[in-house]
Amino acid sequence: MEALLYKGNLMKEKEKNILRKYSSLVTEGYERAPSRAMLRAVGFKDADFKKPQIGIASTWAMVTPCNMHINKLAEKSARGVDENGGKGIIFGTITVSDGISMGTEGMKYSLVSREVIADSVETVMGCEGFDGLVAIGGCDKNMPGCIMAMLRLNRPSVFVYGGTILPGCYQDKDVDIVSVFEAVGAYANKKISDKELKEIESCAIPGAGSCGGMYTANTMACAIEAMGMSLPNSSAQAAISRDKEADCLNAGKAVIHLLKQGIRPRDIITRKSLENAITLVMALGGSTNAVLHLLAIAHSADVPLTLDDFARIGKKVPVLADLKPSGRYVMVDLVKIGGVTPLMKLLLDSGLLHGDCLTVTGKTVKENLSKVKPYPKAQQVIRPLNDPIKKEGHLVVLYGNLAPQGAIAKISGKEGSKFVGIARVFDSEESALKRILDGTVKKGDVIVIRYEGPKGGPGMREMLSPTSAVMGKGLGKDVALITDGRFSGGSHGFVVGHITPEAYTGGPLAVVQDGEQITIDAEKRRLDLHVPEKEIQQRLLRWSAPKPRYTRGVLSKYMKSVSSASFGAVTDA
Repeated sequence: MEALLYKGNLMKEKEKNILRKYSSLVTEGYERAPSRAMLRAVGFKDADFKKPQIGIASTWAMVTPCNMHINKLAEKSARGVDENGGKGIIFGTITVSDGISMGTEGMKYSLVSREVIADSVETVMGCEGFDGLVAIGGCDKNMPGCIMAMLRLNRPSVFVYGGTILPGCYQDKDVDIVSVFEAVGAYANKKISDKELKEIESCAIPGAGSCGGMYTANTMACAIEAMGMSLPNSSAQAAISRDKEADCLNAGKAVIHLLKQGIRPRDIITRKSLENAITLVMALGGSTNAVLHLLAIAHSADVPLTLDDFARIGKKVPVLADLKPSGRYVMVDLVKIGGVTPLMKLLLDSGLLHGDCLTVTGKTVKENLSKVKPYPKAQQVIRPLNDPIKKEGHLVVLYGNLAPQGAIAKISGKEGSKFVGIARVFDSEESALKRILDGTVKKGDVIVIRYEGPKGGPGMREMLSPTSAVMGKGLGKDVALITDGRFSGGSHGFVVGHITPEAYTGGPLAVVQDGEQITIDAEKRRLDLHVPEKEIQQRLLRWSAPKPRYTRGVLSKYMKSVSSASFGAVTDA
């Protein structure tokens, strides 16, 4: 009997050591007394040293409403860990605000922040010996940054989306941050008064949560859920809600379950699960940034993924969601009718999703969706498959003599599928914005904004200010905009970004001249400058790169290490 008890105790101790693969290296043995002494000061008791340690990565900051509530959500996740046999330890990472820095030099740090977040989460987790991770993100770059860190570490992990903001209301209509950007253009065009501009500014952002349309934050939250790294409907909950609090609590429980089952991020994020993410992004009409971030996530997972995979999936997946910026509804409208799980069930039943992919529930996509009910019949947010908003995906990969390595167009269907116009060339976002607002840009122009790529910016700024100014000036259907920079999820109109090779590295965009004809053809998937190839090559031979805009600090380091946008703009290639 004693032998059996001894054997049983050995088995239990062995199981505990498996669950504490990393933290035991920090806490076990007499020589680790200094480590335990430090941990006692932050609240550890004797029993806690025998528990698996779970890092809770909080992106809380008061620099943006997207993240201002996340400290409280992190506490909920830590409680979920503690109540299920683990020890939750909250730590911080950064966030920046795209909405605040948009159109300024500071926006160059936005995409850089994704890399800083990934590096910092990896650094803390690796240094402290945490056995698992719950990461809670709100603004755009938090989400891919946290997922990239999870994949690098490959320890049991769950991602929690901080949730969407509620819309503001102006003259009985929903408004959000994009409404304010477009109001700037309308004001410049003398369509609204000082008083109206201030009224829109004052009511558009009513509280905590990420920007309310199908912009980058909501797009990436949905993509992460589709790839299996969040609990069901984590992507479709209001930031301030009981559902979001429960989601955080359940994430703490889920990570302990993953730890016991030995399920890690690279078991979940596979080529199939990334294809599921792309499929959902297409169906939702999501942000062009999803292309950049999913390529980066695939890189961190060592999964082959290219622009051509987006093109292939886009040809068979229709746009079903009537969501802003090109549609009528906001994210909370999708939340009210059941979130994304009914849409995923619809796509699964139609053969457009892989149902056998593992998720953080420990179950497959198909198992998670087995009891999900369809949307209410009266709703208009999500269209049926036989009556889509657009029969093919809105994210179109273009090639041509201006984009030999690819570019991404966002074609909702409302702006047409082809644009032929005359180049009006700018070497920065600021110079383009000035000429849009002062009326220099006219109907029939193709606005060319170059030297805004990952290296050229550096930082690949989002062009929300110029695109919003175009819409506010009433030129949405009359001009196009192309760039080696990128776009906010809030951008709409005839826009093409991520042009590669970028101008700074000698891409053909560098030698476009004012007055030359450019064709954007979404049907033929082409982006072409109407200049003979021999002339383009002669110009490139005479061209030389501008001097680097930054020679010290994080932007300089980023410029030297960042890859092409067509490979995700990663810095650890």
